[in-house]
Amino acid sequence: MAERVSLALNTTTTTMASSLRTQVSASRLLRFSSSGSKLSFPSSSLSFTRSLVSSPLLSQKRCQAALVNRSFSSAATTHCTAATDPEQLKSAREDIKELLNTKFCHPILVRLGWHDAGTYNKNISEWPQRGGANGSLRYEIELKHAANAGLVNALNLIKHIKDMYSGISYADLFQLASATAIEEAGGPKIPMKYGRVDTSGPHECPEEGRLPDAGPPSPANHLREVFYRMGLDDKDIVALSGAHTLGRSRPERSGWGKPETKYTKEGPGAPGGQSWTPEWLKFDNSYFTEIKEKRDEDLLVLPTDAAIFEDPSFKVYAEKYAADQDAFFKDYAESHAKLSNLGAKFNPPEVSRCYISVVFIASKPLSSSRIKIIMMQHRVIDIYYLIIILSYCVGYHYLVGI
Repeated sequence: MAERVSLALNTTTTTMASSLRTQVSASRLLRFSSSGSKLSFPSSSLSFTRSLVSSPLLSQKRCQAALVNRSFSSAATTHCTAATDPEQLKSAREDIKELLNTKFCHPILVRLGWHDAGTYNKNISEWPQRGGANGSLRYEIELKHAANAGLVNALNLIKHIKDMYSGISYADLFQLASATAIEEAGGPKIPMKYGRVDTSGPHECPEEGRLPDAGPPSPANHLREVFYRMGLDDKDIVALSGAHTLGRSRPERSGWGKPETKYTKEGPGAPGGQSWTPEWLKFDNSYFTEIKEKRDEDLLVLPTDAAIFEDPSFKVYAEKYAADQDAFFKDYAESHAKLSNLGAKFNPPEVSRCYISVVFIASKPLSSSRIKIIMMQHRVIDIYYLIIILSYCVGYHYLVGI
């Protein structure tokens, strides 16, 4: 028998974690479980549930608690956010969908979010000097960077949405637009979080030169230099490269590609440019299959694209994604979410959506498969960060997802 309480906290999960004294990451716990070890928890009681809900710890945090059915069947999650209004986010998302359906601007909105976040430097701790997803790309000085050619058009496309929703930061809007474009093009759901703080002026823009170049002398080394600086790895590099399944390269902007091809001469949207894939508004794994086969001269392959099948480490992932779209979607969603948070300053710090499910397990050992089932049933499977907190003082199992 199991009891569940869902709690909406108006605080950060890091504060909650320290209050409960001890925390381990989900990945550590899953590794522990999959190694053959099992976790056991004592039987729970409704009286303990009620005492927990009424405890000073939770009341001090202004928590609202609600008992849910004694089963794992219908999970209920409550959202909380501070820096960006959740209702405005929901409405803005619908407006972005409408924009995508009428303007076919999926690729440029993806690029907008990426280029705002992609300036992050993990070796700089100060915000906003470290760059990243902070909305600085709205300023003319950064829009004029060579790598951002044409992105003023993306900014103009979403300006009316920003004007309607003053409760959404530019940093959040850029990332919302990027993730929504991926999803609406048929891609995976991106486990996003919101609450990013905007830079205050153009003096806080990063210097030019932090974004990747399409044709460097040593493409693989260049990609690693740029993405490692962001704290990303080879898997992230290849997975994120797969987003080139969307869009076209225009020679008047980037210096790369043909003026038009049989795939782009009639649009949709403004005609012209050279795409990486035949269906360049559809998100799938065709980027990898097309580069691998190299059978169509009307499709673009940049030096950095070719590198993912030439470099031995990159090739492992590129071959995997060419053969398995589900694997690509899974890794892409994780890497996109990771990119969207780089360098961001959140308000409240490091969290904008809180999902807390307190799960009481009645004398049942927890295997890795059982943990995964619980995660799915509590809808924490699509959440980017998952913290599993073990409270030694009461011996119960807490799932906290952000």
